[in-house]
Amino acid sequence: MEPDVVEIAPPLFPSGSRTRKPRKAGIPEVIDVEQYEFRNGGIVSNNNANLVDKKNKGKAVQDGSFYGQNPFSHFADVEEVVMSTTQPLGFPSSSSSRSRRRHFNRGASASSSRPRAAVEVVPSAQANFLRDFKRFDTVEDFSDHHYASQGNASKQHSRTWVKKIQADWKILENDLPETISVRACESRMDLMRAVIVGAEGTPYHDGLFFFEIHFPNTYPSVPPIVHYHSGGLRINPNLYNCGKVCLSLLGTWNGNARERWLPQESTVLQLLVSIQALILNQKPYFNEPAYGRTKGTRSGEAHSKVYSENVYILSLKTMVYSMRKPPKHFEEFVRSHYFERAHDIVKGSNAYIEGAPVGSIVKGGVQDIEESSESGSMKFRTEVASFMKTVVEELVKLGVKELEDKLKPPPKAESNCKRSKTSRLSFYLYCFVFVGYMVITSKESRILDAALSNTDGVEKS
Repeated sequence: MEPDVVEIAPPLFPSGSRTRKPRKAGIPEVIDVEQYEFRNGGIVSNNNANLVDKKNKGKAVQDGSFYGQNPFSHFADVEEVVMSTTQPLGFPSSSSSRSRRRHFNRGASASSSRPRAAVEVVPSAQANFLRDFKRFDTVEDFSDHHYASQGNASKQHSRTWVKKIQADWKILENDLPETISVRACESRMDLMRAVIVGAEGTPYHDGLFFFEIHFPNTYPSVPPIVHYHSGGLRINPNLYNCGKVCLSLLGTWNGNARERWLPQESTVLQLLVSIQALILNQKPYFNEPAYGRTKGTRSGEAHSKVYSENVYILSLKTMVYSMRKPPKHFEEFVRSHYFERAHDIVKGSNAYIEGAPVGSIVKGGVQDIEESSESGSMKFRTEVASFMKTVVEELVKLGVKELEDKLKPPPKAESNCKRSKTSRLSFYLYCFVFVGYMVITSKESRILDAALSNTDGVEKS
């Protein structure tokens, strides 16, 4: 149904500290899409006869060391894996009907048994900028804000209004997750701008989604007003192409008392986390109330898959829209974000072109998925390959190198032809067997009739 409200009491993260220890969380192991080969079934041996033991069956084989902290730490802190380059990912043209896990196995060369020396990675200027970029900060001017015309800097507000917004600022400064950044205006306290990074494992991964926030005169008795930078695209049942955000917490959708805005308890942080976790989720199709009841059914999941595939195409278009027209005070953030994520975006899209199901990309790799997970549709794979050319062109303008050669071509329709040919052969074989059976049966019937007639003649004589 329509997303519930994320309650934040006490705060999601400890206040006062900008450095947090990673939490240990069990998640699916991840395979880098350029370094592992997708296998359909069983254990595959490499040249060094390395076998996967039983307890690790169906998991990715990792090669490398752990470093850093995953930017999606507010969901589950995941340590990043550094891997050496081997061979690209290849998806099989057909899947087995037997019940088993798909396996990701690393191809090895004859010299791979020799230990590799660690390579020191020098952070780029863009990486340094993102590292130093404040999650919350104040700015002087918001002339391009969607609600800039509603009010002015000289307008007087009540003491309750001012204290509540200042309290929101303090919470945001201390407790914002690393995938949400906010800018407030000192001269226009009624205005705020936020950007949310799409979470891994969803159709929104690696994307940036901007929201304009306005605090009316009666705030906090009423919720803030929120506008989404849609670029004319509707990427979610709760995010309209006109910019409307449909959420119980905002009063734009019906909900029970605990899902609505509570003046003494609700905060802007709660609002932003609700949008990220409950709207920009793994299966946005079921956000639509009429479709929520079909979740888990064969029909519902099939429609959800088609919807999520379309969402990813729209997410790619949103990337291009943001790179061409970044909001004020986030210009360099947008450029640096997509510069750093460029290769992951291409890797993920290549995996989709090869047949990976949408939403299976985690940190530039593909999650270990069940055999029952369907591959992406041919239409989706073709559209990704087609529009990624535009995305790559924009990424190259940012200074990203060696992208054109890494983008995979559109998938060929050979698999469909092979399936059609196989179906025809199966049909012909069936007809041949059936006709043969009928001939044999008819011959046996004639012999039996003749035998019976001879028996009748003997009895009469």
